[in-house]
Amino acid sequence: MSESEPQITLYRLQACPYCERVVRVLNELDLSYRSRFIEPMHSERNVVKRVSGKRSVPAIVDENTGVTMSESANIVEYLEKTYGEGGAA
Repeated sequence: MSESEPQITLYRLQACPYCERVVRVLNELDLSYRSRFIEPMHSERNVVKRVSGKRSVPAIVDENTGVTMSESANIVEYLEKTYGEGGAA
């Protein structure tokens, strides 16, 4: 993977434990990613709603695979399956 642009974008909130869980897994898997911090006000999270269809965080967009998803447990499972032991990376 090229060092230029990270292929994964993480939409997250400051001090969000679910977001931190995803960050920890991204770091463990040594994946480069771009963080986009979004509005704390749920009703103003239009950026993430446009991307994932929901206003919840964390949400990721993985340009490598075309996958967009939210919910930390789903994201962690996806990252480990895709990039972890026995994955594509």
